[in-house]
Amino acid sequence: MRLSDFLKTWHGIEAENRFGRLVILGLLAIGVITSLAAWRTERSIVLVPPTLTNEVNITRSKASGEYKEAWGLYLAELLGNVTPANADFLKQAIEPILAPSIYHMVLDAMNEQINAIKMDRVAIMFRPQQVLYEADTDKVFVFGELTSQGPNSRPDVRRRTYEFQISIKNYRPRLDYIDVYADEPRTLQRLKATTHRQEGDHER
Repeated sequence: MRLSDFLKTWHGIEAENRFGRLVILGLLAIGVITSLAAWRTERSIVLVPPTLTNEVNITRSKASGEYKEAWGLYLAELLGNVTPANADFLKQAIEPILAPSIYHMVLDAMNEQINAIKMDRVAIMFRPQQVLYEADTDKVFVFGELTSQGPNSRPDVRRRTYEFQISIKNYRPRLDYIDVYADEPRTLQRLKATTHRQEGDHER
């Protein structure tokens, strides 16, 4: 019997209906699986900030090294250019992105520095010279020169490195770690070289 003739019979109609229901159930299952996969997949946003020449990627909990470099440079310039007039504003600007683990420590240190700057009427200016992102430690290093000067003193120029760890929470940057020191960036490569040099000095 030909298929066309079979489908005209009662058994043919029942078979066709059963097949149709199976197809519908299969399509529903595919739709549910696709929806779950789309819901669980993090959306990646591609940005081209005005301070960068290359695209940077950011998801709900991750970001490219270029994005973190841009934020590290912004934070270093924010913290490194302080006058009695803008000191309180800097505190308000950095407060929203501080991680809870360092929130009070950073604000206490900033309050102490702000009070000293206002009392001594000192202006601080930071000139960044190098920005590095170290993937192994997820750290951003911003190196440059820090110039401080009071109203009746000569400028004091020193080397300065700002070291940050920046994470991403719900597409927003969060500052998890900060260190500031008068030295070149303490990258893993530099720390290892320093350790080897010290070990060699001890062996002599």
